[in-house]
Amino acid sequence: MKHSLRLIGAALLLLIIGTGTAGAQYYQIANQIPGLLQPALSGGLNYKGYVDGSYVVGMGNRRADFLELTTTQGFRYSSWFFMGVGAGVQVMFSDSNHPERPSWPADGFDPDRGTTRTACMIPLYTDFRFNIGGDQKDVTFFIDLRVGGSFLIGNDYIEIGDGYLTNSGCFYLKPAMGLRIPLNESGKQAINVGVSYQFLTSNYYRSYASNCSLNALGVTIGFDW
Repeated sequence: MKHSLRLIGAALLLLIIGTGTAGAQYYQIANQIPGLLQPALSGGLNYKGYVDGSYVVGMGNRRADFLELTTTQGFRYSSWFFMGVGAGVQVMFSDSNHPERPSWPADGFDPDRGTTRTACMIPLYTDFRFNIGGDQKDVTFFIDLRVGGSFLIGNDYIEIGDGYLTNSGCFYLKPAMGLRIPLNESGKQAINVGVSYQFLTSNYYRSYASNCSLNALGVTIGFDW
């Protein structure tokens, strides 16, 4: 668990380092925070949508790669801040040491259920996105943070490492950073290219029930309108 927290801390530190030249804008953001609710109260919210694809490669002793396609819908509260909700599809490709299946039920493990190394999951999340370095007509640096859950489709246990993921729901955390590149003069449509880190937690069974943390790092590309 400490190792996972260190990885999360390192990922967040990278995000902070990547924005080290934007000190003046941080001051501006801090001054604007009290006004974030004003668009919602006045009806002046600007709708915005995203479609993103990513591929992240697993790290650590229990590894899994994820191919993901998501869509996010929400509102721009200012030129630099977006908040919305999203959903998508993940395909997990796990790395397994072919663990031996127990022949008796213990700690909630059902030996009659099947196992797989490829699984489909549905992520549901809240998305916070920050654009730094200009308005939507400019090439800007973005930081994106997704927090929610990812849910397994099907009843099979997932073979991973020397054990099994044994429940259908995982905590889902996915920060990303990169460049937003406008596609037209208005800047309303753009391509987003960057790197992303994914952290999942789930119940895990080896010789007993415990918790498992999955860490993965990769690339993301998307389109917004």
